[in-house]
Amino acid sequence: MQKKYFNDAFIGNKDVTVSFTKYGELLRLYYPLPDYRQYSDFLHVGVKVNDSNIIYLHSDVNNKYNQYYTENTNILNTEITNTYFNLDIKQTDAVMIDKDVIIKKYVFTNNNSIDLNINFLVHSKTLSSYNNQAGSYITEDALIQYSHNFTCAIFANQKTLSHQVNDVERNIGSGVIYDKDYISQASEAAISYDLGLLHPGDSREFVVYMYLSYENTNLNEIRSNIDEFKKTNVEKELVKIEKYWLDFLNEHNRLKIKSDGTELMNEMMKIYNRSILYMPLLVNEDTGGISASLEVDEERDKSGRYSFCWPRDNVMVYMALDFLGFDDYGDKFYKIFLKNTQDKTGMWEQRFYTDGRLAPCWGYQIDETAEVVWGAYMHYLIAKKYFNDDKEDLLIEILPMLEKAIDFLEKYINFILNEEDKNVEIDKHYEEKYYQVDKDEIYKHPSYDLWEMNEGIHLYSLSAIYAAFGAMHQIYNAVGQSFKYDQEKMDEIAEEQPKYLVYRKKIKEYILENLYDKQRKVLKRNTTDNLTDISEIGAIIPYHVFNANDEVMKNTIDEINLTLRTYNSGYLRFQNDTYIGGTNPWIISTAMMGMYYTELGDRENATACMKYIVDNATPLSLLPEQSNKDLNKTWVIGLGWSHAKFLNFFLEYIGITNISLYKQ
Repeated sequence: MQKKYFNDAFIGNKDVTVSFTKYGELLRLYYPLPDYRQYSDFLHVGVKVNDSNIIYLHSDVNNKYNQYYTENTNILNTEITNTYFNLDIKQTDAVMIDKDVIIKKYVFTNNNSIDLNINFLVHSKTLSSYNNQAGSYITEDALIQYSHNFTCAIFANQKTLSHQVNDVERNIGSGVIYDKDYISQASEAAISYDLGLLHPGDSREFVVYMYLSYENTNLNEIRSNIDEFKKTNVEKELVKIEKYWLDFLNEHNRLKIKSDGTELMNEMMKIYNRSILYMPLLVNEDTGGISASLEVDEERDKSGRYSFCWPRDNVMVYMALDFLGFDDYGDKFYKIFLKNTQDKTGMWEQRFYTDGRLAPCWGYQIDETAEVVWGAYMHYLIAKKYFNDDKEDLLIEILPMLEKAIDFLEKYINFILNEEDKNVEIDKHYEEKYYQVDKDEIYKHPSYDLWEMNEGIHLYSLSAIYAAFGAMHQIYNAVGQSFKYDQEKMDEIAEEQPKYLVYRKKIKEYILENLYDKQRKVLKRNTTDNLTDISEIGAIIPYHVFNANDEVMKNTIDEINLTLRTYNSGYLRFQNDTYIGGTNPWIISTAMMGMYYTELGDRENATACMKYIVDNATPLSLLPEQSNKDLNKTWVIGLGWSHAKFLNFFLEYIGITNISLYKQ
């Protein structure tokens, strides 16, 4: 597979998610889930003009590019000008709403003074493996690439000029392809179409379709469907797609936010609207699970991969999406995804596929379990406080799941506080028992931190547990009366509920005793080192162990500013961060600081954080994981967590929400 580390643009529907480069090249095609499977190795489109070799639309020294979405939609336009032939091409890519068909519309305009004869070529390679080998099949008007459980038919509404299914690389560069065979076990093939003569000043439209089918490789049925799709009125279909996304945006801007006309607000609104349009392309509609991003690193050259579903990340994403009218997805996330993925111990593993199947992991994170309990209450509270929507029935339905989780957290915190065994030295126990912990006692195993890099006892994790105990106390308040005819349950609640406030008190005391540097008068990220870490702000944003005006937090923020703030007002994750080359501020870190300053009432610093985020959005208003435009460094464009943190910060910044919502 080609190495391709950047997705610049995205289109899709509920089953299909497609990514593109800024030059209009299709990079990845996920179907029928947003994280599994990806089928395209490459799809290269080019033209042969007069006697030229192939001119790839996505890559030619004479090409100039301009890319944009049709306003407030997921219809992508890439304008390509070939300066050698003075040929303009407008490429429009969209996915039908109710059918798994990608529309690729091209409009060619001859701005030359001579006639241009144009042949159009599609060169496609689908991913193939020894477990799921792909082959190619040619009909008179289509290229059908298929494996055991996937078919992609590429076709137009006219017959092909020529095709090649063997040794395509041998002569594709010439723009002339030919083959005696119509079927091959090769996963790579090409077809061409004759678009005819284009006179000076003339324009011509040509449409290519990509019809996707899962678990169906019946060629007769595929060919019958191709015949039906060829009858599509493309203009009407594009209008239908445009209307769908415009309506979707309107429905999910249920706060009815509008720009005040200022430059900063205009830019924030672009990111806000793009976030609403982008997030459904990552959601599994059956489970509510959300992929962290479309993949950028399949071979794990630079990371542990991204296209998975972290329970913690999803909780944070729904903290934002719940304000935008995505709470029906959120309900599924808690009722289906989390219930199906909870371990018998009560905890959640690190990450899953969006359908709930376990994904490759390398450890566990205690904050994932804590955030589920806290997030469930936030999901309930946002609906009730802002939209007068009572989700008490949801809390009752998932209460057994939350109780299992809180029991696990109790075991963990009792171990950390030495309540289980007063003679245990935690750090020594971790060292001695590192490889010997039974799964039923996984709470004794050191947990990874927020960044999944260090194992131990962490401030962020303890803050999340602190918030989870507060949330569980409030959940029992919310649902308690529903059990008024169940005396046994009422007695259980009466016995359990007071403990959670005691645990909160003990956790805060533990933090001040073990995660507070008495000399520097600042909080520490863990019990083993003194490196400054943006996750320390989790003690306020969002978990509120401390208040923004507390001296310990002000001192900690001062240290963060001395060590993690960059010259462009973005924030690093922690000192000596070398991930993907290091020295790059993160959107997440900067949004966390922006929310702190907003709560503090420091508008100047909050605005500086917001301007960093706005300045480092892509030209299509997508947010990366980390970015430093001055160094031309960007990583993981379209990170769901970045968009979610921006949304929460944005709503705070413009005064729609208040951080006090998260206090218990």
